[in-house]
Amino acid sequence: MKFILNSLNYSPELTGIGKYNGEMCPELVKRGIEVKAMVAPPYYPEWQVHDGFINGWYSKSFEQGVIVHRCPLYVPKQATTVKRIIHLSSFAFTSGLALLGQLFKKPDVIFLVQPTLFCAPIVLLIGKLTGAKTIMHIQDFEIDAMLGLGMAGTEQGKVGKFAKTIERWLLSKFDAVSSISYSMLDNAKRKGVADDKLLLFPNWSDTDFVTPNTSGDKLKQEWGFSPTDQIVLYAGNIGKKQGLEVVLEAAQHYLDQPSIKFVFVGAGAHVDELKNMANNLHLTNVHFLPLQPWERVPEMLALANIHLVVQKKGAADAVLPSKLTNILSAGGHALVTAESDTELGKLAKTFDGIYQCVEPENLQAFLGGLAKMFELDLSHHNTVARQYAEEYLAKDKILDKFVEDLQQLVSQ
Repeated sequence: MKFILNSLNYSPELTGIGKYNGEMCPELVKRGIEVKAMVAPPYYPEWQVHDGFINGWYSKSFEQGVIVHRCPLYVPKQATTVKRIIHLSSFAFTSGLALLGQLFKKPDVIFLVQPTLFCAPIVLLIGKLTGAKTIMHIQDFEIDAMLGLGMAGTEQGKVGKFAKTIERWLLSKFDAVSSISYSMLDNAKRKGVADDKLLLFPNWSDTDFVTPNTSGDKLKQEWGFSPTDQIVLYAGNIGKKQGLEVVLEAAQHYLDQPSIKFVFVGAGAHVDELKNMANNLHLTNVHFLPLQPWERVPEMLALANIHLVVQKKGAADAVLPSKLTNILSAGGHALVTAESDTELGKLAKTFDGIYQCVEPENLQAFLGGLAKMFELDLSHHNTVARQYAEEYLAKDKILDKFVEDLQQLVSQ
């Protein structure tokens, strides 16, 4: 089978979609599939092309059995709505040209990851010309997220209605639509995708590598914390859709408890604003650290007493945070901001104790959730979270099922 990935993000990006794509493709190669990746140079979440990569022209490399085509794109330093549209459009154009070069290579599957929906027209065209099956894999409902965060007007506005109409038409043209959770598949169904086209392809965790048995003591010491400090950790992309200001506001309430430290590990478009806010509020209990290499992620997860998964209203309905998979695999105790009717809210109800779920953008609810968590015995791992990870998030199980789905689709 010949498989083409078309996605903005790929290894060596350490977080989000790039991490999953970078793990998926070599695993498909191990399962006997020929894989090509049409991707951008790594730039996320720093919004800056990583050292050692060019962005002025195309490049080609062979990485872990995968032929990787890097396609240039515009990367804004500040991702405003207009600049983000240019960013997405530039990749759609350059990766589209790269896909045209595959016309006579007869791919069996073209796998487009949303974001970006902008790539959909050329993917559908190439699929039509080559006979390849096309799959839209939804990591993030772009249109819903943009409208939910007010970046493109409202759903009832002219721009919103037009965008949703185009989205609905494009989704209907793919041979299959996959996503990472049942609620996101339900959303795709509401957008007109037929039941027999829907595939569940959840994000995973390496449950053999990220375990509750890891010690974070060494890293905790390296970062300058004392053994008795209690760490409240947010790790991942630091962007506007997270609404991380609520964490700083909560930190103010704990200034009189100096052993409780609020730690941000990551990068993103919003990090400087958060740092300035923390300085202006004189938050001596807040610390910012860079993204950690994958080899040290289990240690980082282990040193945290409480993990934070924070999003604004609107974003939580469209996005299932990828950071949560590793928190669950580590048996972490997590405080999650999500409304009750979202995937995260439903998961908390179905698996009692998997994490503490509170209303987004509500400081009092957030503080109440923290207070409840500090009443728990945080010295032991969360057995509900770990059991869920072992049953539902194991990487090999998920990828084996995905390959079965690919084989069935291609045989149709």
